[in-house]
Amino acid sequence: MIDHLSRAVAAFFSFTYYYPLFMAYLWMTGALIYFFRWEKPFGEDITHPPELGQWPGVSIIVPCHNEAENITETIKYLCLQQYDDYEIIAINDGSTDDTGIILDKLARRYQQLRVIHLLANQGKARGLTLGAIAARHEYLICIDGDVILDPWAARWMVWHLQSSPRVGAVTGNPRIRNRSTLLGKVQVGEFSSIIGLIKRAQRIYGRVFTVSGAVAAFRRAALQEVGFWDMDMVTEDIDISWKLQLNFWDVRYEPHALCWLLMPETFKGLWKQRLRWAQGGAEVFIKNFKKIWDWKRRRMFMVFVEYFTSVVWAYSMIAITLLWAIGKVCTLPPMLRIESLLPGWTGLLLGITCLIQFAVSMTIDAKYDKQFGKIYFWIIWYPVAFWLINIFTIAVGLPRAILKPKGKRALWKSPDRGIREVK
Repeated sequence: MIDHLSRAVAAFFSFTYYYPLFMAYLWMTGALIYFFRWEKPFGEDITHPPELGQWPGVSIIVPCHNEAENITETIKYLCLQQYDDYEIIAINDGSTDDTGIILDKLARRYQQLRVIHLLANQGKARGLTLGAIAARHEYLICIDGDVILDPWAARWMVWHLQSSPRVGAVTGNPRIRNRSTLLGKVQVGEFSSIIGLIKRAQRIYGRVFTVSGAVAAFRRAALQEVGFWDMDMVTEDIDISWKLQLNFWDVRYEPHALCWLLMPETFKGLWKQRLRWAQGGAEVFIKNFKKIWDWKRRRMFMVFVEYFTSVVWAYSMIAITLLWAIGKVCTLPPMLRIESLLPGWTGLLLGITCLIQFAVSMTIDAKYDKQFGKIYFWIIWYPVAFWLINIFTIAVGLPRAILKPKGKRALWKSPDRGIREVK
């Protein structure tokens, strides 16, 4: 009995230490396959996607709540799209600042812009749905109110939607604008070396965990089929991704479809953001748990396993921390005794792997972000700060998702937009 227990404890510790290593090499391998198969053939030029016989009309939807500081810049850059036929629909969702007034002024300046005003805060999902219903075109591009969209992004995403009738959505490549603090610099590396690699790897094994909430394109017919966005999900981007893919629509990743967004640069703001992401992922997982086991939906199984395993790993790390703390005040059996939280040779191996992963992502993403090389030094802090935040937000987010009242609408809350440099 003791031997079996010892082996189980050893397996538990091995899983906790080696899981990040395994996932890092899985992501790197998948990302490199994606890069050489679908990305490298386009070369260094990110401004000219493959030509189409025709470029159908596009509706760009911008739901916004209290975006007075950013919305002028967002609309200005949207009007620079290298696309012939497009409209912009801005949904002012019960803003309490001057967002509505600014949008009305911008509508008089830019003929492409239409504005929809909602008197009360209805939530981002409601704003997106109303924008999709009001749109004149079949292809929709949805962005956040603080985003600067690259002039060629619409062409890259429409190319995917036109290439196959089963493509329901295309997620773009968000980049970080604010880089004045350590948290901002580390997030630049995270979006490339973690999020970018993951999306590339997931495309290789079939399904994407989520489109980007900051920039994504959709086929309206696909949205209609799945009932548009659900109003009670705190992360509408994760939810719509699973709804589309569980209904056999394809979701693609297009790294050339760039956008630039603002991110939190305080630990408080970062905690709130990551807690929302963690809770949203858990809500979608719980909601779709039964559907995963349908053999027809087997291509979603890898995404399901990846998410489930990451949750188990987060709780495992917390368990190890608790065992270490208990061992300082109580005598534990040798098999459960943890002398130090500082890893030995496994930590060295993990650190080397992180640097390799960052180097791979930097090589792949160099053409999208010319300043990425300057950020490389700061990325070494990622495992220290962001792993801890992600571990504890997952641990808190799961019970919050379980205990959340069913059907409770998710409303807007003004996020931390970081510290912006004055030029």
